[in-house]
Amino acid sequence: MSNSIGDLRNSGLQGNNWPWQYKVLKGLDCICDGMGQLTPLLSPQTRDANIVSHNGPGSIPPCYGFSIANVGTAVGQVAGQPLPAGTTINFDPAGLNNLINGISYDATGTTFLITWLS
Repeated sequence: MSNSIGDLRNSGLQGNNWPWQYKVLKGLDCICDGMGQLTPLLSPQTRDANIVSHNGPGSIPPCYGFSIANVGTAVGQVAGQPLPAGTTINFDPAGLNNLINGISYDATGTTFLITWLS
């Protein structure tokens, strides 16, 4: 049997820092056990790119990021807010596997070029 502080199966020599060292080692042991649960969340995922040109009302479904460019000559609306001609807005969920809720738009009288990742 080992008397090492690194052996969590026994109490080792129990030097002056024993309680602190033991808690640190138990914490590291828990972290190592939990790493397997994080792997699927951190794994790269393949996403489908979508692109449309639209000149009426519509909506973008929940997605992993999108961009709307007003390539027409008039003001359009995105989520009820004006999007002037020549303006582009981008939304990024800023994290792995985060979704952005859908958003509505109205490109009546102008043209929106819309891209999103699903």
